[in-house]
Amino acid sequence: MFTNIPTARPVTPLLDSINFPADLRRLSDTQLSEVAEQLRAFLLYSVGQTGGHFGAGLGVVELTIALHYLLDTPNDHMIWDVGHQCYPHKILTGRREQMLTIRHKDGLAPFPRREESSYDDFGTGHSSTSISAALGMAVADQLNGIQSKTVAVIGDGALTAGMAFEALNHASHTNANLLVILNDNDMSISRNEGGLATYLAKNLKLTKGNRSKITAALFEALAFEYQGPIDGHDFEALLPALKDALNKPGPQFLHITTLKGKGFLPAEADPVGYHAITKLEPITAPQKPKQATFANHFGRWLLHKAQQDKKLVGITPAMREGSDLIAFSQTFPERYFDVAIAEQHALTFAAGLACTGIKPVVAIYSTFLQRAYDQLVHDIAIQSLDVLLAVDRAGLVGEDGATHSGSFDIAAMRCIPGLVIMTPADEQEQWLMLNTGYAYKGPAAVRYPRGSGSCPEPICNDETLPIGKARLLVSGTSGTAVLSFGPLLPEAKELAKKGQHTLVDMRFVKPLDTELLSILMKTHQSFISIEDHAIQGGAGSAVAEFIAQSAWQGSLKILGIPDEWVEHATREFQYSENILTF
Repeated sequence: MFTNIPTARPVTPLLDSINFPADLRRLSDTQLSEVAEQLRAFLLYSVGQTGGHFGAGLGVVELTIALHYLLDTPNDHMIWDVGHQCYPHKILTGRREQMLTIRHKDGLAPFPRREESSYDDFGTGHSSTSISAALGMAVADQLNGIQSKTVAVIGDGALTAGMAFEALNHASHTNANLLVILNDNDMSISRNEGGLATYLAKNLKLTKGNRSKITAALFEALAFEYQGPIDGHDFEALLPALKDALNKPGPQFLHITTLKGKGFLPAEADPVGYHAITKLEPITAPQKPKQATFANHFGRWLLHKAQQDKKLVGITPAMREGSDLIAFSQTFPERYFDVAIAEQHALTFAAGLACTGIKPVVAIYSTFLQRAYDQLVHDIAIQSLDVLLAVDRAGLVGEDGATHSGSFDIAAMRCIPGLVIMTPADEQEQWLMLNTGYAYKGPAAVRYPRGSGSCPEPICNDETLPIGKARLLVSGTSGTAVLSFGPLLPEAKELAKKGQHTLVDMRFVKPLDTELLSILMKTHQSFISIEDHAIQGGAGSAVAEFIAQSAWQGSLKILGIPDEWVEHATREFQYSENILTF
């Protein structure tokens, strides 16, 4: 049991002899526990050096070793759901010495990635995709006459999403050689919510014989052959159960129980806090003061508004901590709804609430909003329902990379009639826009970035903004106007000052302030738009569409995220390389 994260590389001779899974398979069963101890020590050290996902990987050390020991990877398929837990897998598949580059520019990705290794069968980052992908691979191998085994490892948190059950339902109508392993640790990023979590937790409290019968009923009803629950940290129980399930034809389901953060006492005690950690800084390094984030200010706004309006409810798809609904959930538990990893349900649930006079506020990451697009269009917007979307993590997100970047929400939402879209330049603007979106009678979205902005202490008031109106900040002399959408306003100010340009904080993507743009067209020969969003279909595209319908002969330069996947690096580097190239 470890109580501290080692700052010096641990001595791991047996682990060092394993460069690929084939080396692991040369060992005896009795040596696997020693491999697990050394792997856990190295994982603690490496993540301490780089930061990154932490508790989930510690919890699947034994499972990762057992799977690579019994499977013929990479000829057999192993798919990790979400991928938070993939660090031990990377260590055992030829990337041990690269682990100190993870999440860094040009280093290893923090999630499984097909381009990175033949052992990464499927790229992930979002939850609940593993069973669908694994079923596809198993069926493809059957069609191609290939004898292989396919395993999907999914957590009990990811299993709450409808997509996972869609895949289970489909698999039951096939004879695919598919093994689904439920890694049951009572956690996703936060504690799991909902009926399935309650069901699994309740059954684990029963005697072993009774709980196996009751838990089996759910999955056997879906035509899976069920085994479990098995202690996922005990090789003597885990290896024979895996061997048995892998050697049976057709859909198999193995239920294992693990402890998130296993082997590191602080993570075992606080699995939420140790889901991910930052890089360990030297003791002599100056301590950086913690600054409230956009998400923190949203949480404060939500609590403030809820105290005024009893009709307000807060909804999150399993992101209570990330979107900072903690204080709200504790103060107004009856008005707080964590719907689990179910983004589609979150939006239609909000629509149903809005139909009966409740005011729902949905806190959702931009990248996860993609998963509920039809619900936004069909269930909320077409019916002009009064729902406020707090779109968190908009723009580039840094080390988590392309799977988590919020690069497409403006393009996706801008074409939806009646939807108001706001882009705050800082925390004060965020507060005012949340007020504005809440007061607007219809669907509205406020998109804000990860981290902190340029106004750390906004004034908490109830002021609203006129819909669709920008603010002119500087009147320049160059004949060029800089149109800033969102949190890159400080950089836009620098650009405007350097060229003596006019500067406008546009505030609204939809409706666009065409009145102000028309006035500027009379005195300016060119526009430069800047945004933390994809150029295609973004705010600059909205300006271009308006210009195309006018007789203006000026030019427009759009600064935004290019038409390519932006790889993991610091947010500062991502922005400087991809947007701020003026």
